[in-house]
Amino acid sequence: MKSSLFSVGKKGSAGSCSLFNILKEAVYQLESAGIENPRMEAEILLAHFLKISRIELYTRWNEECPHFRDFQTLVTRRARHEPSAYIVGEREFWSLDFIVAPGVLIPRPETEFVVEAVLRFSPGAALIIDVGTGSGNIAVCLAKEIPTARIFALDISEAALSVARQNAARHRVSGQITFLRADLLSAFAQYLPFRKIDCVASNLPYIPPSDIPFLSPEVCTFEPQGALDGGGADGLDCYRRLIHETRGILKVGGLLIMEMGSGQKEALVREVHNHGYEVQEILSDYAGIDRILVARLSGC
Repeated sequence: MKSSLFSVGKKGSAGSCSLFNILKEAVYQLESAGIENPRMEAEILLAHFLKISRIELYTRWNEECPHFRDFQTLVTRRARHEPSAYIVGEREFWSLDFIVAPGVLIPRPETEFVVEAVLRFSPGAALIIDVGTGSGNIAVCLAKEIPTARIFALDISEAALSVARQNAARHRVSGQITFLRADLLSAFAQYLPFRKIDCVASNLPYIPPSDIPFLSPEVCTFEPQGALDGGGADGLDCYRRLIHETRGILKVGGLLIMEMGSGQKEALVREVHNHGYEVQEILSDYAGIDRILVARLSGC
């Protein structure tokens, strides 16, 4: 059986070991646990443990790391498939670092296409609603990119809103964003028909309930089920409600921009057409999957 550097240090010492050997051992353990991209994951954890950047690791391979066995705790957690974002407490999105915590969905790269779509199709938006804000990643990025915009960031989870507020403060855009606890657009119910909003952007839950048990352990075990399960056989119940509710607050010509899952395009296109929207574009993600639906509210 392979001995572990976390049990025996350099030359039998339990006190320290080179960063190169520590990383090598961490990669081995993560790979053995079936973790994807074990080298990258090990580097993320080690850089976090040392409070340095991943790039700095490459200039310090021969340095000794005292008390390196404390690092084993992080490796063990990741080997049990706990997401590294929860372990280190943050995830990069739109080239910004966002605080994340258990109970809040981890931002995904494909959600950056929601931000891109808003900037492309509604660059001068004055009033934007981010429905299901989670960590606040969409709202914060839009506030950074459109300094004149006022943004309402909604979520049903108070835990998510707490993290989102921290991220807004971290990136100095708190003054642009109003955070509201709401079930979809219920916070605006008293103002219907409002019809002054320029754009509604959303990354709501859209995974069919029957698919959740087959997701990776990182997702189905550790991430909040309420941020994954979209409801209904096809996972689109939340979006059906959203499409209906946005008609009361979007101005004519306003945009509804939604992230969706694989195979959901046709159902969502039918839904928006039935509610008086015209599809402007369908955007694909890096894997070529139809990911973002951009619809404009026609005269009604």
